[in-house]
Amino acid sequence: MSFFNDPAPHIIHLHETASTNRYLQERLASDAPPPDGTLVVSDFQTSGRGQPGNTWESEAGRNLTFSLLYAPTDIPANHSFRISQIAALSVKYTLDRYTAGITVKWPNDVYWNDRKICGMLIENLLEGRFVNRSIIGIGLNLNQTTFRSDAPNPISLTQITGQHYDPSDVLRRWYEAFLRLRLWLEYAADSEDDIHSRYLRALYRRDGFHPYADADGPFSASIEDVEPTGHLRLRRPDGRVSRYAFKEVRFLPETPPTQRIEATNAHARAPHQGLQEG
Repeated sequence: MSFFNDPAPHIIHLHETASTNRYLQERLASDAPPPDGTLVVSDFQTSGRGQPGNTWESEAGRNLTFSLLYAPTDIPANHSFRISQIAALSVKYTLDRYTAGITVKWPNDVYWNDRKICGMLIENLLEGRFVNRSIIGIGLNLNQTTFRSDAPNPISLTQITGQHYDPSDVLRRWYEAFLRLRLWLEYAADSEDDIHSRYLRALYRRDGFHPYADADGPFSASIEDVEPTGHLRLRRPDGRVSRYAFKEVRFLPETPPTQRIEATNAHARAPHQGLQEG
């Protein structure tokens, strides 16, 4: 692959591998570890991974499955979520070139409307109190038209637009977007606040109240903030704010409008005991 402008990353192109993240981990443990910026791209992953407990479905040659080795500068371990933010934003900004409706679902999935177009797995290697290396694994649905797994809501870019996409071109655009965000994060004085604001504006369900569920059951809430640690803060209609780590809260599907109308009508027809005269 020679489509990158300088500075170009060190690219390893594989026809097939179990997992590009795992490949980079093994290379890092070898006698000749790869340099910062190494990009491993695979036409097919036999054991592609998402967040813990999840796998990633991708037909060979139809999508983008890759991992980037990133050596950040002075990112404390307890603020490693910054890496997740710039990784997710770089995908969003890339896809914004092709279609509207792209958002980031906390913590770092990328959605088109209510459907998932991209997932990622970020694995950080620590040295003392800081992130020494980060492996950013990304699976982006480009040209696949049929999804056979039990994933509830996948979609590809070609399903959205009806167009076919060159994976190399999309990968180049993503790398350029990530590089800009990386340089901004590491060298701009106000970068942390700016990237945080960009991330909040990009969030799926950023405005209004939506259905969620935690260990106590379903509830309605609006997104108040995402902390530097990555914890999600949700505000309920009564003003209570709850704080969640990943996997501690679920996004529930929205109730279809027809069901909401039927429920409202049923409530209107029901006797209102508190208003009846005795």
